[in-house]
Amino acid sequence: MKYEHELFHGTLIKRYKRFLADVKLDNGEIVTAHCANSGSMLSLKDEGNEVWLSPATNPKAKLDYKWEIVKADGAMVSINTSWPNKLVEEAILDGTISELQGYDDLRREMKYGQKSRIDLFLSNHPENADCYVEVKSVTLSRETALAEFPDSVTARGTKHLNELKDMVDQGSRSVMLYLAQRSDINKFKVASDIDPAYADALKMAKENGVEAYCYICTVTPSGIKVDHSIPILEE
Repeated sequence: MKYEHELFHGTLIKRYKRFLADVKLDNGEIVTAHCANSGSMLSLKDEGNEVWLSPATNPKAKLDYKWEIVKADGAMVSINTSWPNKLVEEAILDGTISELQGYDDLRREMKYGQKSRIDLFLSNHPENADCYVEVKSVTLSRETALAEFPDSVTARGTKHLNELKDMVDQGSRSVMLYLAQRSDINKFKVASDIDPAYADALKMAKENGVEAYCYICTVTPSGIKVDHSIPILEE
């Protein structure tokens, strides 16, 4: 995925009210950018971090910039949670995600479960059952080369795992796909100390047939690309 416009480089002043960030651009101008990430952004929101912003393209947007990338501990991290579904779709279509090949049809945001929408629904495979794919954006890394999810308590994420399990019970295939929007890691685990209920739900889902995979991305100021899978560590 390539960014539509050249990104603006600056320095983070602060992130606040979840969806706002003040940034000092290289030209000295201080701007407020939309932060498309509702998580805690643990380890990513330190004052002085290098950041990259995209210009707002929606004429109805209240802010002129959107926060896209932060450089934290030397790693380029995409913090925009609106990209993972698009990135995973591209990676399925170009063959990068080997576990999800062979389906003729792909739909996004299809209604299912208890008033939910599945991120990706794959159907018409010659051998496999229809597949429900839930995608989670991963940005947290508290240990060298280790990615973790979630970075805050996520009752919604736990609900999604239970719904994936229900789809398996009904004869479908279900996949929990973690997309680490950074490339400085080589393994993944659930942050059970942050959300033990989510960790328990994932364990139960996997025991009942839900598949789980984690892929990492290459992130640059020109774009993001899904790279390769990394192992998921067991609790």
